[in-house]
Formats: sequence, structure tokens, C-alpha cells
Amino acid sequence: MWTSILTGKVHARRPDGSIYVVAENLPGINSVAFGKNGRLFVTQVLWGDALWELDLNGKKEPRKVIENMGHLNGFDFDKDGYLYGPLLFKGKVARVDVDAGELTILATGFKIPVAVNLDSNDNLYVADTALGRMVRIDIESGGKTLVASVDPGIDNLSINSKDELFITNMNDNAIYKINTRTGSTHNIVRSELSVPGGIDVYSDEMGGESVYLADLFTYSVVDGDSGAVIDMKRALRDHFELPMSVNIQGSHVTTTSWFSNAVEIYDRDTHQILATYHNFKHPVDALIINEDEVLVAEQGTGSLVVVSGDHGEDRDVILEDMPGMAAMRPGSDEDTVYVTDVITGQLLEIDVDDGDTDVIAEGLDKPEGFDVAADGTIVLAEVGKQRIVRIDPDSGEVTEIARNLAIGLAPAENTPPAYIQTGVAVSEAGNIYVTSDLNTALYKITPQ
Repeated sequence: MWTSILTGKVHARRPDGSIYVVAENLPGINSVAFGKNGRLFVTQVLWGDALWELDLNGKKEPRKVIENMGHLNGFDFDKDGYLYGPLLFKGKVARVDVDAGELTILATGFKIPVAVNLDSNDNLYVADTALGRMVRIDIESGGKTLVASVDPGIDNLSINSKDELFITNMNDNAIYKINTRTGSTHNIVRSELSVPGGIDVYSDEMGGESVYLADLFTYSVVDGDSGAVIDMKRALRDHFELPMSVNIQGSHVTTTSWFSNAVEIYDRDTHQILATYHNFKHPVDALIINEDEVLVAEQGTGSLVVVSGDHGEDRDVILEDMPGMAAMRPGSDEDTVYVTDVITGQLLEIDVDDGDTDVIAEGLDKPEGFDVAADGTIVLAEVGKQRIVRIDPDSGEVTEIARNLAIGLAPAENTPPAYIQTGVAVSEAGNIYVTSDLNTALYKITPQ
């Protein structure tokens, strides 16, 4: 049994392995648990705010138990059949009578509680993701005890039959085991990266290379020599839009997120957020084209949009009918941009003044992220063939650089066709950096 927050569906797998839809049309569906007598419950968060009871066979209509609670997330049931769960945006933990649809506040004083679980003695454990704390609550009195402190970014928790506590951290792509008596933490698995997507590279005066990485749950800078990762922004600790693409232009860095439908501009050196624009439909990349204008590749509408105004309220479409847009970089002159189209298999150069379009290369198999090398050639991820190629912008000639790379994660339903952008960046020295969405990695290729 599982939920899909992006598609709004709940799925189940039968003993014979076949998969079926239990419920759908529930945007933001996230947490799921079985209550007393095998009754099935799910909650909507972010794009909805409701608790539902579902028929496991998918024959009866979902029953709405309660709504507008404050975004009830990862929940559990006690031995008496009461539901306990965190209210994400209220900093509280609640008890719910699922038959009466009545909610009672059990404990307060959290920053962003994301999930709870009960052990065999009905001790309630709460994960506060923003503070990185695991807290135990007495469900009779509401009394709280700090169990452990970890890095912010806790996403979920689970307690096994031995009452051993495990937590996940989305920022670190990690699973930790927590000793509930001592508070000590054991690392089960951890990765420096979580969801690596778009990248760009900055070369300093000494030849050092810094890779700016859109890692969804973090905005990070990676040392091109050592591979050391520094998180400049961490989800739920810091307020920022979850980045999925990166473009460095002078002292500015522009990121986009189709997950949060936003565009953000940073100061390259201080990492301070200079501007944030909302209310897009799947923006997959963006570039600053003038001092007060940003060009956004809005995949959800298939449009290239010029955004201006103090809050990005002014928007002018310069080109439409491009639902396959995947990545964008500055073009061969100041009035053009390069864009990849993963559906048509083309690399395009587009005039931002009038939308006039030239085909630089075609017949590509799912082209995604790319960068313009110092010599003007274009280094591109052709994910359909799991390779990196170099393209001559004058002739369109394609030359293979590297093959058999772990790139090309298939898109989920209702997401952009390029899904997690395979990022490519080329340094001034010619080093090529590539993100892997299949291996959760960052590769460095040094042409010989």
C-alpha cells in the first residue's frame, strides 16, 4: 500500500503482484496507516488538508473524516483505535476520534512536526523536522521528553517489533537508528546528495571550480577537486524554494522548482535570496535576460515567459507550444537562449525579442541539461542514449564524449517529461560535470 503525493493516487499490490488504484483525485495525498480492524486511512497535505477513510477494495467512495486541521501528516493509531498525528503548520500534535471526526490537541511547542509513531507501550514519538528533534509524548498527560537531537530534515520514522526507532532525513538521503534510552544515533545509510538535478560551475581566479547544485531538498556548492559538499540552504531548516535547476550569470544565481512552482534569484557569493517569484506551472529553468527581466521556461504551459515587475507580476509569453522544454542556457549572443526539447529531440536557439527559433541539432534522444563550453560548442546530456555529447552549433554535428552513464530516470505521472533534470556544467578549464538521477551522484569528466 502506498500513496503518490504528485498524482493524488493511492495504490495497493495484491498477493499475486498485480497493482490497482484504491483511490484517486486526492491531490497532496501522503500519509497512510491502518487503524483498528484493518480500516484504512490517508491524509492530504500541502495541496489539500483532509483525513480520509478508504475502502481497501476501491469499491466504496472515500469517506472524509475531518478537514482543515492544519495539515495532518505521518500518523499512527493506539491500541484503543485513536489516531495521533502532527499538524504541520500549527506546531502541534493531535488526537483524532476517526468515528466522530473530533480532533483534540495533545501537545504544543513544536516548530514543524512531520510524523509520529507509537511503540508497543503506546509511547508516542514525534519528529520535529525543523529543529531536528525526536520527542516522546505521554498520550495520557501530554508530557514531553526530548529523546534525541539530529540534523534538521527528518522526514519520517518507524518503530519495529522490538521497539527500535528509525528515522529518515530527506536532506541527507539518510536512515538513522535512534537509541531511545541514550539518544545516541547510528547511521544506517547516508548520501552527500539527495535528488541531484541542474548544475552550473563557477571558476575562480586561482582555477578552483565550485559546482552549484540544485539538489531539491538542499541548495549546495560542491568543490570540483575534492567533492566536498556544503549545504547553503537545507529544506525545513531554511526558507527557500526547493531548487531543481541552476544558472550562474555574473554575481547572480537563478534556480527554478517545478515542485514548488517558483523561481528564485540568489547572490552567488553570499547565497542570500534576492528575489522569489511564484505562481508558475512547472518552471523547469530560468535566466536573467535584463536587469529587471527573467526568462522562464514554463513547461506546464509549454511557454517561454518574460517575467518582470517588483514581484514578478508582469508576464509576457514570447513562445508557445513547447511542452518538452527541459533546460536553458544563454545563447550565442545577448538576445538569444539555447533550449532543449526532450519531446522533439531538438536543441534550439531562440531569439528572446521575437521568439524566432533556429534548430541547432535534431534527432537527439531525450536531450536534457547542457552547457556552453569556452570554445562555443555545446556539451549535452542525451539521456535516451545515456551519454554525453558535444554539438557544433554551426554544423549541428554531434560527437560522443562519454557513454553508459546512469542517467535518465523515467518521469512520474503529471510531471515534466524530463522529470529530474540531468544537469551538465562545463568549467573554463574544460572539465565536465554531470548529475546522475539514477545513482544520486555527481560525475566529473576530464576530456583527454
